Amino acid sequence: MTESPDLPFRFRFRFRVRYGECDAQSVVFNARYADYVDISINEYIRTLFGSYQRLLDQDLDFQVVSLTVNYRSPARFDDVLEARIRPGRIGNTSFAFHLEFVRYGDEALVADADLVYVMIRASEMAKVAVPGHIREMLEAGAPGVLLSHAGEQGAGQPS
Repeated sequence: MTESPDLPFRFRFRFRVRYGECDAQSVVFNARYADYVDISINEYIRTLFGSYQRLLDQDLDFQVVSLTVNYRSPARFDDVLEARIRPGRIGNTSFAFHLEFVRYGDEALVADADLVYVMIRASEMAKVAVPGHIREMLEAGAPGVLLSHAGEQGAGQPS
């Protein structure tokens, strides 16, 4: 599967910007976006697989091999951001995601990111092919799922 900007997002996750994530300019500190990517992808993986432990129980894991983040507009303390995730290319041993972070309420694009993982056999720390059942879950995603940790009104409902 090749990532396409026309492909719909397969998962949405909302969270609130905390005070300690902001810098002296009163905006989200740039390094925090890597944290936001990680938190969002972890919630996505939990939604797809039930828990990360299910992968580990199959002696599977994955490691980041590339992360690119593009800053688009400022996010500030107490903003609610929505991470939108869609699958990218799924190769033999690697798979990718595209994320967009928008401000909940006005839909302003705050940042976007592209992330590539390589699948590994956890016990050997060696690359392995993405198993067929994992590939199917990654391709299907979780369309219509909105998970929120932000506490905004009306969250938690599929859309």
